[in-house]
Amino acid sequence: MWRRVKQMFDKVLVANRGEIALRVIRACKKLGYATVAVYSEADRDALHVAQVDEAVAIGPAPAAQSYLVIEKLVQAALDTGCGAVHPGYGFLSESAAFARAVQAAGLVFIGPDPEAIAAMGNKSNAKALMLEAGVPCVPGCHDNAQGNDQDDAFLAAQALKIGLPVMVKAAAGGGGRGMRLVHEQAQLAAAIASARSEAANAFGDGQLLIEKAVLNARHVEIQVFGDRHGNVVHIGERDCTVQRRHQKVVEECPSPAVDDVLRMRMGAAAVAAARAVRYVGAGTVEFMLAEDGQFYFLEMNTRLQVEHPVTEIVYDLDLVEWQLRVAQGEALPLAQEAILARRKGWAIEVRLCTEDPAQGFLPQTGTLLTWRAPTGPRMRVDHGLREGGVIAPNYDSMQGKLIASGADREQARRTLLRMLDETVLLGVPSNRDFLRLVLAHPAFASGRFSTDFIAEHFPAGQLVAALAGDTVHRALAALLFYRQDADALAQGEGLDCELMEWQSSAAAAVAVRLRCGDGVFKASVRPCGAGRYEVQTEEGGVTLVLERTGQLVRFVHDGVAQTAQVARAGATLWLSCRGATLAYQDVTLAPAARGGAASDGRLLAPMDGKIISVLVEAGGAVTKGQPLAVLEAMKMEFSVTSQVDGVIEALACKPGLQVKARQLLMTVREPAPESGT
Repeated sequence: MWRRVKQMFDKVLVANRGEIALRVIRACKKLGYATVAVYSEADRDALHVAQVDEAVAIGPAPAAQSYLVIEKLVQAALDTGCGAVHPGYGFLSESAAFARAVQAAGLVFIGPDPEAIAAMGNKSNAKALMLEAGVPCVPGCHDNAQGNDQDDAFLAAQALKIGLPVMVKAAAGGGGRGMRLVHEQAQLAAAIASARSEAANAFGDGQLLIEKAVLNARHVEIQVFGDRHGNVVHIGERDCTVQRRHQKVVEECPSPAVDDVLRMRMGAAAVAAARAVRYVGAGTVEFMLAEDGQFYFLEMNTRLQVEHPVTEIVYDLDLVEWQLRVAQGEALPLAQEAILARRKGWAIEVRLCTEDPAQGFLPQTGTLLTWRAPTGPRMRVDHGLREGGVIAPNYDSMQGKLIASGADREQARRTLLRMLDETVLLGVPSNRDFLRLVLAHPAFASGRFSTDFIAEHFPAGQLVAALAGDTVHRALAALLFYRQDADALAQGEGLDCELMEWQSSAAAAVAVRLRCGDGVFKASVRPCGAGRYEVQTEEGGVTLVLERTGQLVRFVHDGVAQTAQVARAGATLWLSCRGATLAYQDVTLAPAARGGAASDGRLLAPMDGKIISVLVEAGGAVTKGQPLAVLEAMKMEFSVTSQVDGVIEALACKPGLQVKARQLLMTVREPAPESGT
């Protein structure tokens, strides 16, 4: 039973946004706390703002001017009479300065003490603490912690001393930012420079450390919890091995690679790590699990994790409720043995992100035309989405999480596949179809894989082909443009839609030209009566029968009835079916486009974002593949490279400039071909 103490607060300010804030708000309401949200100008109409008792505007859309301004957050809590602040996860949740400011204002920080955050927030310092506490660390990880020399040449020398391959890592922060894997000595200088720049922009701290890379390993983390009565426990493990760019894609509990003996060993090490800093609240100790069964400390995240729902489901606990109760001074409700005895079944989570896997997972922005989340037994969806909402470039690309549970791993996997099939997100590219490919892959189903899973099984070329849609997809897109335009004309003229396709002789084919991504294709549509159409594409002919139109389209191909989800905005049609979700633009009446940007020397922004640095000057010579500028979007940095050898003819960007996708950044003039003699 919980041991009650004098209540310290009854109103909580949630210092975060999106699904993170909504998750915390639900737990607060469950326990009867009043809630206050904060929001930037971009989030004025966000769901988390609508779900609270009060909301405070804290500034412009950029996080650095709103969600990351400590003074604004503390003042919002004081102005609304809050007694506590919950940081969520992300933004300032691992900021010792924020925790100190909250406590200095006489408020309760629902998280660990500033001293624990500071101790574990810097990876170099944390490794030294862990070695002292007897927690196994990655070989070589502590070599450059001594002296804290941050000279690039010194770090490069340390890397060679440790032995390649190595990981260059930001000492502060997490989420895969400021992290580079280096296999060759020639890559070291660029990796150190880019990791430092990304770390400085993401965390305000460019300090780096070097670790020996543990290859073919798994990423396994332990959930820990402590209270102010000296109790520290672990709540099992989560497997976060499936990653891309060191960011987690799929998480599950328990891990298919951990047995009861290993669970106790890793749990004991995690508890020792937490005790070393007198940890209070929810935290996660992350390990690399090598092929030989050895595990090594990576870092401790001094906050609740994105993937906490899988632990909650398997152990039947509410971890945010635990955070609130511990913050009130209550003791943990369960001892270690009782917690482990609650483990039942399996849970798997995927992160739903607005990014384009076919374009190197570039973050995407825009207006959400259609959003429908799956519902049903053993299904949980945490999100902050709404139809008509705008996905802005200022925040993380993760928009929600789909979590499935089952009596065993296979049941949970099948349920999650079903959830992905029933998820509808149109208007902005997402990773939904990619997630389905991952879960359906035999290697994932087997449970035997490493952190190289995505790189090994989904190389860029194969992934692009897998997500490109097939002939039927393109034929259906052409048919839907034809039908929607015909229906609109009939409606406008007050005609019977059935009569629009009637002719005294054989119906004529109607030509259409559609753009999908960077490609344009031609098709022709010929109505054959009774909802039957012959669509001729450049790949061949397809016969389709339309049984139902609208947002949910029902059609028949080769005698098999199928469904598709559709949304249209102007000349753009979003179509999701047959494992592909693509946007098509009707360019039938548009003039033929000239050569692409690469062919005429125009270098365009790949996404909405902010120019961090420009690496060239007008008149300078460049080579194909050379980085020309660095763009930041959704907390990540992306290098914009030259597509040709040539000379910078004109610059249209500068550091600090906010740019839109496909905005001109610079022009590269190719050298004139040498004339023959």
